[in-house]
Amino acid sequence: MYVSSGSVYRYPSAAGHDESWPVVDASPDDGDDVDYARAKRGGELAALDAFGERALLVRAGLILGPYENIGRLPWWLGRMARGGTVLAPGPRELALQYVDVRDLASWCLDAGAAGLGGPYNVISPSGHATMGELLVACARVTGGGATLRWLDAGAVLAAGIEPWTELPVWAAAGELYHALHRTDVSLAVAAGLRCRPVEQTVADTWRWLRDIGGVAPHRPDRSRVGLDPAKEARALRAAAVGEGGGGTVHGHRPG
Repeated sequence: MYVSSGSVYRYPSAAGHDESWPVVDASPDDGDDVDYARAKRGGELAALDAFGERALLVRAGLILGPYENIGRLPWWLGRMARGGTVLAPGPRELALQYVDVRDLASWCLDAGAAGLGGPYNVISPSGHATMGELLVACARVTGGGATLRWLDAGAVLAAGIEPWTELPVWAAAGELYHALHRTDVSLAVAAGLRCRPVEQTVADTWRWLRDIGGVAPHRPDRSRVGLDPAKEARALRAAAVGEGGGGTVHGHRPG
């Protein structure tokens, strides 16, 4: 079994792409000096060379949950814990795809025991949670001191804010969104993938963060994610000025 990544697919991938979508060129001999997508595909090829059709290629997408060392969900939890007005990128109903690391591990163990082989996209169905459900859960579990101010995608991008990196998990509609949040996962679901509610993933991650002092570990080979407070404040001020004309700001305080 090799835990790979959806990054192996050629970009841009179509909405609803499945395991048959073309993958990047790579070699089983590729090392750490190549880009991430090629390294992951090279790992797949090495597994196939060693194990043939027995190789189970687990193409995970966005992984969230306790012990995360990239910082995506921990950043949102930390931002909500600080309270005040939080820039929430819309729309609220934006469908997300991710997998709780524990659900990923459980599926891998079961699939391995069942002798499955070949590629599987192992991530929740698109819309398992929405951006609104994720952020409301973060605000509630951290104490409810944050007020979400929803900005539409146009206002977020006009403020020069980078999707995915400055606002983790989120991407505006388009190529990046299709690659991250619109993958076909019917094979994995048919093979037993079950995904816990987003509220449980958020609550358990917050509990873990509190247990370790509130600061998540960070992989030194990855850039830090999150929005600078000053840049967030500027974006909120700019959106408020234009609210009368465009209606881009919408307040919501989770109950």
